[in-house]
Amino acid sequence: MDDDTFQGLLLAWRTTPDNGPLLNMVVDGCIARRDIEIGRELLNTIDVDALADDQQMALRKLVHPPPKPGAPPPSLRVVDGAGQESEPAEHFLGPERDPVSFADVGGLQDVKKRIHKKIILPQQRPGLFERFKRKAGGGVLMYGPPGCGKTLLARATAGETGSTFLDVRISDVLDMWFGQSQQKLKTLFDKARDKAPSVLFFDEVEALGGKRQFSHSGAAAKLVSQFLAEMDGFSSNNEGVLILAATNVPWAVDPAFRRPGRFDRVLFVPPPDRVAREVILRLHLADRPLHTDVDAASLAKRTSGYSGADLEELVGTAADLAIDATLEAGEDVPINQGHLIEALEDVRPTTVEWLTTARNYARYANESGQYDEVLDFLSKHGTGR
Repeated sequence: MDDDTFQGLLLAWRTTPDNGPLLNMVVDGCIARRDIEIGRELLNTIDVDALADDQQMALRKLVHPPPKPGAPPPSLRVVDGAGQESEPAEHFLGPERDPVSFADVGGLQDVKKRIHKKIILPQQRPGLFERFKRKAGGGVLMYGPPGCGKTLLARATAGETGSTFLDVRISDVLDMWFGQSQQKLKTLFDKARDKAPSVLFFDEVEALGGKRQFSHSGAAAKLVSQFLAEMDGFSSNNEGVLILAATNVPWAVDPAFRRPGRFDRVLFVPPPDRVAREVILRLHLADRPLHTDVDAASLAKRTSGYSGADLEELVGTAADLAIDATLEAGEDVPINQGHLIEALEDVRPTTVEWLTTARNYARYANESGQYDEVLDFLSKHGTGR
C-alpha cells in the first residue's frame, strides 16, 4: 500500500470512525507500514477487542514490542542496608530512601517482637542457628487491613538487619507477553540472591499468587508455579534471602504458599490499639505548629478502628483547617484540638469493612487456625462500629 492510498484511508476513517471495513484496512496498513505513531492513535481511540485476534496481537506488538529475553524489570526499587538506592540504577529505579527501623513504626509491639525473634535474630546470630541446623531466610506473609503498616514493617525489617530491601510491585512482574512474567520473577529472585542478605518484599501478593483453582488463565497458574519454585530454591540457594509479602486478602492466596519452607510464618498486622494510635498521632504531629491544647491521648481514645494511614490523613486534614484559618486571620494559626476534632467528621476509619469480612472468614473458614489472631482481636476490640 503506497503512502497516498494509506493517507486517504486514514483520512476517511477519521471522518467515519464507525466504518468497520475501513478500520480493518487502516489497521492492516498501519501494521504493514510499521507506523508506530498511527498505531498508538489506534490503540487510544478504538475498541481493540473488536479486531481479529491476529490484528490485536500485531498492533500491540507494533506499539509495545516484547522485551528481550532475560531483560530485568524496569521499575524495581533496590535500597541497600544504608537506605541508599543501588548503583547502577538504569534498570532499578526509585526514590532514594532513608533507612527505617522499628523505632519508626508506631505500635505493633507484639508483631515486632515476633519478627525480631523469627527473622532478625537468625540474621544477627547465624552461628547459633547453624549449630541447631536452622537456616536464616524463608518467607513471612503479613496480612491485615490496608494502611496498618505492613510495608513499613517490611522496610524496617530490612533496616534492622542491614539488608538490601527490594520492593516489588505488581507492575514489576506482570507482563502481557507470554512467559515474560515468569522471567521477570526469576530475575527478581536472582537479584535478591546476588545481594544477600536481602529482603525481597511483594506487596499485594495475591495478584501474583492467587488461588489457582479460581484462575481462568493458564499463564496465571504458571506464574504461581514459578513463584513457588523460586521460593523453594530448586535451581538456586536462597540462603540469606528473606521473602516478605503483604496482602489485604489472605483468603485469596494459594494455600501452597503456606507450606513449610515458603510463607510458613503468617503474621496478622491489626489496626493500632489506643497506645499505638497515640504514638502514631504524636509522630505525625511532630514538627508542625501546635497549640498547647492539643491532646494526642484524648484523640487516641476517639479513634478506635482507625488505621495508621487514617491517622495520618486526620492530622493532614487538621493541618488544612489550620492553614485556612491562617489565611483568614492573616497570621499563623497553629493546629489546635478543635481542628483535630473537626477533622474527625471528615476522616472516618477504613478498617471496619475489612474486619467485618475477616470475621466471616475467621468464623467459617478457619480450619487451619490461620485466623485465630483475627478472632482474638475482634473479641477484644470488635469491628470498630
